[in-house]
Amino acid sequence: MTQPSRETAPDAPGARPAGAAARRAPLLVLLGVVLLAGCGIRTTSVPVDAGPAPSRVSCAVPDEEATTTATASASPRGLTARVYLVCSAQVAAVSRSVRAEGLDRLGTAALLLRELQRKPRAGEASAGFTTAVQGDLAVGRPRRGDPRGSLRLSAPLSDLPPFALAQVVCTYAGSAVGSGDGSVLLGGSDGTPVRRYTCTGDLRTDPEAAETAGTAVK
Repeated sequence: MTQPSRETAPDAPGARPAGAAARRAPLLVLLGVVLLAGCGIRTTSVPVDAGPAPSRVSCAVPDEEATTTATASASPRGLTARVYLVCSAQVAAVSRSVRAEGLDRLGTAALLLRELQRKPRAGEASAGFTTAVQGDLAVGRPRRGDPRGSLRLSAPLSDLPPFALAQVVCTYAGSAVGSGDGSVLLGGSDGTPVRRYTCTGDLRTDPEAAETAGTAVK
């Protein structure tokens, strides 16, 4: 009795033998690695954190001279003040013309605080400026026993966001309400003593330092 023939069915047109495909797979992987190396891309087995995207804000208001020193000077129309806003993880000064005729020292301090609380103007916002000073914050006179020339805010200084405290300190320290030496005597609504704050370069570039920036008044 004749046994049936066990001929293998012909491959479908265009099909490749399974063994050939298996032999080509490692070659394809090796070719991919070589191409990546040629493009300057280094392979890695773990995720790579490239950090945040580069900031594109300019921190420079159009048609305004940049400065790192807060100043305030009297003019026939009122006060040209330098107020500090937040930009690119630091505080920087912008110029604003304000009406300050007839205001005493406390009134001027309140005016500057309101400027810090205002929404940044169009040019300031386009340059990347914001503010961290809350709208319900107020400034008042010193208490009995406070050093002469002190100011007290309506919240404990420790409760203020560091950026907000840095804004207030730098704006006041270089203005007419400061002590005249680049510092300001500032206290909060709690019972902690008034401390002297100076608008240093470290404070401007690292507002988190505001929490420990004050020094005891002798």
